[in-house]
Amino acid sequence: MDKQIDQSTTNPQASRKSTGLRQVAAVAGVSTATVSRVLNNPESVSEGLRTRVLMVIDQLGWVPNAAARALSSNRTGAIGAIFPALGVGDFARAIDAMQDALAARNYLLLLARSRYDAALELVQARKLVERGVDGLILVGSTRSQDYEQFLRRLSIPYINSFVFDADSAIPCVGPDNARAMAEMVDYLVSLGHRRFGMIAQTNRNNDRAAARRDGVRDALARYGLAIPPQAMVEGEWSIAEGRKLLRQVLATSPRPTAIICGNALLAIGAVLEAAEMHIVLPRDLSIVGYDDTELMSELPQPITTVRVASDRVGKLAADLIVDMLEGQTSVSGARIPSEIVVRSTTGPAPQD
Repeated sequence: MDKQIDQSTTNPQASRKSTGLRQVAAVAGVSTATVSRVLNNPESVSEGLRTRVLMVIDQLGWVPNAAARALSSNRTGAIGAIFPALGVGDFARAIDAMQDALAARNYLLLLARSRYDAALELVQARKLVERGVDGLILVGSTRSQDYEQFLRRLSIPYINSFVFDADSAIPCVGPDNARAMAEMVDYLVSLGHRRFGMIAQTNRNNDRAAARRDGVRDALARYGLAIPPQAMVEGEWSIAEGRKLLRQVLATSPRPTAIICGNALLAIGAVLEAAEMHIVLPRDLSIVGYDDTELMSELPQPITTVRVASDRVGKLAADLIVDMLEGQTSVSGARIPSEIVVRSTTGPAPQD
């Protein structure tokens, strides 16, 4: 007669499936409610008890069923975030800080990348919501009508990051992009510059880039100055684009003495191309950027730039969305200050 095989001893997956919350509670010598608190509200349980329950969970190899937990608590413990890019500059630093802050409060971060494509971003937002995220962290505040209607119908909170508007009905955490660039203009004017060019990041689905460009224009207007149309150019987020557009701006006459770049990669490209053209910075030309990536400070000629505390943006955005989920009534946005980091690509305007 064939022997009946106990699959739980030969198949770890079968054993794991047979284990449940009741078994964990029995082995740990606690109630099922205590196990639930350890998983869903760990700060409400003493450290010793929490350690004991987690050790039993680990020994039994139990993986709590997220779908079942979501049904019982009406929460998945996941926060969705959509960024234009994930691996560069301010966004990368913000994502690191955001994940750490959410993990500290027992939440999981789910990421999506939009590549500045408005239609793709809406698709991603829908999919994150369909997968049950408890809240959304978005970048910027200007969106299509369909996107705005979708967000208004949501039953979960969302916030805007990397922008700040004190009058916004939606909580936002980030710098005042226009003000940051206006302060850079003030600095360059104080050095005697009166002829400017700008290599701006395209403002397609990018209200931050538009605000930086407008901040430059408005600040120059206060001094009775303006950038000629041929010296105001736009490009994508790349070093190659910065190199190409620098030559385009320098072809204008009279040549600018200071060029403002709308992001880090454009500024790096402009500085590299200036060296290729045997232009001596800052004797012949000053170049500045926005954002402060590691490469900007490690180039043979470090770049003057606007620095934003993007790690603070990420942490505050994470804490803000969780505070909203937990029903805190005093939730509000925050403006993250920026600063000008002066390096060797800027100096007094050359004398004609």
